Amino acid sequence: MTTPNTPAGDPVISYADVKAATGRIAGLTRPVTVVAADAGELGAADGWFAYEFTQHTGSFKARGAANFTAAHVEAGDMPDAGVVIASGGNAGLACAWAARRRGVDATVFLPENAPAVKVAKLRSLGADIHQVGTEYATALEASRRYAADSGAILSHAYDNPLIAAGAGTLLEEIHSALPTLDTVVVAVGGGGLFAGVAAAAHEYGVRVVAVEPEHSRALNASIEAGRPVDVPVDSVAADSLGARRASAAALDWALRTDCVSVLVPDSAIVTARQDLWDQRKLAVEHAASTALAAIRTGAYTPADGERVCVVLCGANTDPGDLTRAT
Repeated sequence: MTTPNTPAGDPVISYADVKAATGRIAGLTRPVTVVAADAGELGAADGWFAYEFTQHTGSFKARGAANFTAAHVEAGDMPDAGVVIASGGNAGLACAWAARRRGVDATVFLPENAPAVKVAKLRSLGADIHQVGTEYATALEASRRYAADSGAILSHAYDNPLIAAGAGTLLEEIHSALPTLDTVVVAVGGGGLFAGVAAAAHEYGVRVVAVEPEHSRALNASIEAGRPVDVPVDSVAADSLGARRASAAALDWALRTDCVSVLVPDSAIVTARQDLWDQRKLAVEHAASTALAAIRTGAYTPADGERVCVVLCGANTDPGDLTRAT
């Protein structure tokens, strides 16, 4: 699904926001490692992987959290009650990490079924943890009530300009390493990574392929409707890609750029994750393998010689279900 429509007016977040975030988080986050794909590993494309799963806290979310926290501390409006966020796990980890670096308290609301590995890491970062419900949306409502009652500043896993702009710094680094890049492939949950990456990619004429699980398709459904809509969530990758609704910024950039929105089945996500272990000994989470699944299934087929980078966005996973290659 391509998106030819162009919204009127200024974008919700801009490339200038991404550039500001780049300066703000310099020295706080780890530069991404870009690794060449083997011949045929990404079809006929000239391909690379962006190893963003080696980022602080195990995912790209550290970028947005560092930008959000730094911006509020520097503006002098971080309250004594600190910051509160709802998360499937990764955004909470990033928030707790960024807050601790600044001496700020962090409270994190999670679904009751959040992966144990993420809950344990949150505890190690000193976060105050509350587990409620079985979906991100329930945790989000609880975090909003907590912010209203406590005075804590409310962050968001993806729907915040500072969070999205911080995520967009990833594309800045990828483009610096690969200045002739044609296409970047990213997994999409609520759209924070997509919005930031798309804002920067547009500056450089890079196409963005937005990949979602078939049964967790918030951005894809919003593109179809032309407005943000709620969707049901049922995917093996739901702990990271389980947003019911995509952000307005994500939809805005999807409609104003040469975005390609594709869906992949859970079976392909699981297989791609296993392949990354078998072929590269990378233990990534299902959200990371979702991007690769788009190429492995043909949901997105690069042209011969197309220069493509697949973002492996996170590794907060229990590797115990990865089988040994025979």
